[in-house]
Amino acid sequence: MKFYLSSFKIGNEERKLIELTENGNKKVAYINNALDFATDLERKNKSDVADVSELQRIGFTVDILDLKMYFDNHEGLKDKLDLYDIIWVRGGNTFVLAQAMRLSGFDEIIKKYYREKRDILYGGYSAGGCILGPTLKGIHLADEPEQKPYGNEQQAIWEGLCILDYVIAPHYKSDYKESNDMDRAIEFMIENKILFKALRDGEVIIIE
Repeated sequence: MKFYLSSFKIGNEERKLIELTENGNKKVAYINNALDFATDLERKNKSDVADVSELQRIGFTVDILDLKMYFDNHEGLKDKLDLYDIIWVRGGNTFVLAQAMRLSGFDEIIKKYYREKRDILYGGYSAGGCILGPTLKGIHLADEPEQKPYGNEQQAIWEGLCILDYVIAPHYKSDYKESNDMDRAIEFMIENKILFKALRDGEVIIIE
């Protein structure tokens, strides 16, 4: 299993992303649930369209995969994901993304792929990378844990997927509205001895 984890959008390693996926079917499952809390749907849709267009521009076929469609059909989600060689998880609210992943069974599917070393690339940016670490503590200073678009009965999830042993801290010292919040998140992680890697916008973590 390979990983391409960007601070923002595709980042500065576009050629490497193409190389990492050159032997696959170029089919992308684009997961946008980290924005399920958004109320400005026009803005959300424009952002999704921009992401999809960016992936299409470098040769990928992109399908939007809404995890909400699989909240009661975990097996169906696994069958669907098996069709793709690339999973791309966009940014947004990491706590909302964690809820969607748990309710759909995506969390267990992706961890199984990782354990079994499946030939698939997990890529994405911001929340899509943050979710892979051991904890979401620290990230709560940039994202709102209390967002509950799937019902008030849902509890905030503070655990990451534990695929990485460190937290990705995106938008570090970047021209991004949450950059100052990420400074506070990093201070929290340092004070609480949480292992992290800070990424400036444009930077990418690649794991082959």
